Amino acid sequence: MERVNEGAESIMYETKIAGVPMLIKFRNKKLWRIDKIDEELRERRTRKEAKLLIYAKKAGAAVPGVAAIGKYSIFMQKVGGKLLKDSKPSAHDMQTIGRYLALLHANGITHGDFTSANILLTKNGPFIIDFGLGVFSNSEEEKALDLLLLERSISKKDYANVRKAYTSIAKDHLTVTKRLNEIKKRGRYQTRTLA
Repeated sequence: MERVNEGAESIMYETKIAGVPMLIKFRNKKLWRIDKIDEELRERRTRKEAKLLIYAKKAGAAVPGVAAIGKYSIFMQKVGGKLLKDSKPSAHDMQTIGRYLALLHANGITHGDFTSANILLTKNGPFIIDFGLGVFSNSEEEKALDLLLLERSISKKDYANVRKAYTSIAKDHLTVTKRLNEIKKRGRYQTRTLA
């Protein structure tokens, strides 16, 4: 088993199970938390993320398939490819991403960290990864935040392609767009420049 990545909440390992390449996302212990609270949080967050991945796949979005769930770990399909942030996507790729986001939202799933660092471009098209901050929600605020995070992490041209596909599917796109515009006016979300 080879360690391939480490984030704030988890460590990713790569392995093969019965010859099939797999990734294992393991939620590591936080030494500063009380043991009982730490165990409950890690277990609950692991189950929630696995459930989000399963439901996202059922909704029609391309996400890594879940093979097994441990107490603090998710065994999932290894998806090869490059992060969107390190790629030159096509208009079709960006429209596919917009469709996937609309499908997630239509099925009550928000990603919570929908940036170019959590989208892989593969030979089979885009894949959405890392649902660690995701929630089951129909909140217009959460949906708008997904769009805002993506908008801030990609070019205007790419974002226009995402929105084109998103608005063609998302029935509530007008109210989500209204909320998005309200969020942008809030102080902490405004882009600041130095004079």
